[in-house]
Amino acid sequence: MTENYEQNKKQLTLGSLFSGSGGFELVGVLAGIKPVWKSDVEPFAIAVTNKRFPDVKHYGDVSTLKGGELGAVDIITFGSPC
Repeated sequence: MTENYEQNKKQLTLGSLFSGSGGFELVGVLAGIKPVWKSDVEPFAIAVTNKRFPDVKHYGDVSTLKGGELGAVDIITFGSPC
C-alpha cells in the first residue's frame, strides 16, 4: 500500500505574492514543494530570488497580475507588503 501511495504522490507547487527575498520559496523547497512563480517590485529582493530560484517565473507588480495568466499552483503564499 505504501508503494502505491508513493507512486501516486504529486509534488506540491507554490506561487508567491510579495515574495521579498524568497523566504516562503526557500522553506517550500526544504519541504519538497516546487516554487513555480513569484511577484515583487523591489529590485534587490528580485535579484536575490532570481539568483536563488532562476527557474521560477517572475511576474513583477502584483497590481498588474491577471490570475488567468498565472500558472496553476497548489499553494499561494504572500508576505504583507512592507
